[in-house]
Amino acid sequence: QVQLVESGGGLVQAGDSLRLSCAASGRTSSYYAMGWFRQAPGKEREFVSAINWSGSSTYYADSVKDRFTISRDNAKNTVYLQMNNLKPEETAVYYCAADKRPTAQAMGNMGAIDYWGKGTLVTVSS
Repeated sequence: QVQLVESGGGLVQAGDSLRLSCAASGRTSSYYAMGWFRQAPGKEREFVSAINWSGSSTYYADSVKDRFTISRDNAKNTVYLQMNNLKPEETAVYYCAADKRPTAQAMGNMGAIDYWGKGTLVTVSS
C-alpha cells in the first residue's frame, strides 16, 4: 500500500510561481509512474503532467506546457510540480497520483491509476 501526501499549495497572485511536492510512503517503488491532476470548482478532474519511473520522459497538458515542470527524486520518494506564471483559471485542487506501471502513459486513464493523494489547494487571484 502506498500513501501520497501533497504539499505546497496556497494563495498566490496571477503571474506568481509555486512548487508542489508529493511525498510517497509505504510500499513505494522507484519504478512507479507518477503524475499530477487538478480539479477546479464545478469541473471534472483533468490531467496536468506525468513522469515515467526514471524521470527521463515527461508529458504535459497543452495548457501548461512551457510553464510547468514535473520532476522526481526517487531517493526521496518525492515528485514535484514547478508551476510558473500561474493564471486565475488554474485555481484548483491539485492531486498527486502514482501507478505501479513504469511508463508515463499509465497516467492516461484516471480510472486505472493505483494511488491518489488527497490534494492540495492552489488559489490564483487576479
